[in-house]
Formats: sequence, structure tokens, C-alpha cells
Amino acid sequence: MTRNMDKVVLITGASSGIGEATVRELASTGARLFIGARRGDRLKALAEELGETVAWRELDVTDGADFDAFVMAAEAHFGRVDVLVNNAGVMPLSPLAALKRDEWKRMIDVNIYGVLNGIAAVLPRFVAQKSGHVVNVASVAAHVVLPTAAVYCGTKHAVRAITEGLRQEHDEIRSTLISPGVVATELGHDITDPDVAKALQGWRQKALTPDAIARAVRYALEQPDGVDINEVIVRPTAADM
Repeated sequence: MTRNMDKVVLITGASSGIGEATVRELASTGARLFIGARRGDRLKALAEELGETVAWRELDVTDGADFDAFVMAAEAHFGRVDVLVNNAGVMPLSPLAALKRDEWKRMIDVNIYGVLNGIAAVLPRFVAQKSGHVVNVASVAAHVVLPTAAVYCGTKHAVRAITEGLRQEHDEIRSTLISPGVVATELGHDITDPDVAKALQGWRQKALTPDAIARAVRYALEQPDGVDINEVIVRPTAADM
């Protein structure tokens, strides 16, 4: 029996990529999953495929009230909440000189406020029950800064700092940062700079598949009480960064 068998796990950004792969990986362990994303049709199809241990609700992580409602719905459906996987993220890369202020704001809203909204929604419950686990999916961009990725890297550096702060403030709550290298997902589909979009295609010639990150999440969740996997970096073997 796997150690996360009896856990109720909430996953954001679950309609594709790393989020969907994590849903599939954890569903195979018998964990109960409450999944959220903006694309409800994909969530519905995934839940119907995987069975009654998976429930769903549309979610806009940038809306604090919507995130609160998401967590309340999960609690009403499964009776408790044990884990939040903050996975939703966006990556519209561009040079700073392109002055894409709307895209900067979108990254900050989803990648930082989305994580904070999730923490705010579960933290009172975790404190009250004296247990809980927050897994934040960041990026190797939490550790390096690259041209065209300054704002994206800034958001992921922030997630790394927030995760570490949560760890230090709460002895009874586990906090894990998962930092993937290049992964073959939809992330970056909203890049509007054609040169950067082309460069991303090149980077993804050496890419992980999403299930590699899903297994890292599972590894963190399966540790026994008292063991906190603080940070995991997962890169393709042939990666430069």
C-alpha cells in the first residue's frame, strides 16, 4: 500500500500537461483527487475516465474567492483536504524591451497570486488539523535567470521563496517545491514573440514528458510523517540548464 493512499489531493492546472499527468499518477495509487482548471470539459472527461475517486470543479486561480470555493467543494465532496498541488502556471516569454505589460501582469497573477490564493484557501484547515502538504510546481527558472524570461523567472523565484517561508513558519505542515526543467507541455503556447516561440521549440528537442514530474510529486507525497521533501529539481539528462 502506498503512503498517500488515504489522502485527499487537490490539483490545479489539471486539464493538461503536468497537472493531468499528476492526476493520472496519483489516481493509480488510490488517492482521492479534486481537480481544477479553467477548461471544465477536459476536467469532466478526465474524471469520467478515472472513476469515482476523481471529482472536479472549474477554477480560476487568480480569483481568491473562487479558490476558496474550490477548496470548500473538495472538502464537501471528500470530507477533508490533505494536500494541495499548486500546478497552474503561464509562460508568455518575451524580451523586457517588448514592454508586454499585460503578459507580465498575467504571469504575476497566475504564477504568484495563484499560488498564494491556494495557500490562503488551505492553510487555516491545515493549521486546525495540524497536518497538510503544499506542493508548489515551480521551474528551473526558480534557480536561474535567462534572456526573454526575466519576468517568468521572477515569478518562479517568488514561488521558491514563498514555499520556503511556509516551511519555516509551520512545523506541522509539509512544503515541497518541484522545479521541472524543459517539459513537453502546452506551457508557452501563449508566447506572442515569434522568435521566442521558435526558440522554445528548439529547447523542447531535449524535453521531459509530464509523467516524470508527476512521479516526483508522488515521491514527495509518499514520504512518512515527519519527512518533508523540501525541493526537487528534475531535468532532462541532456539538458544544458
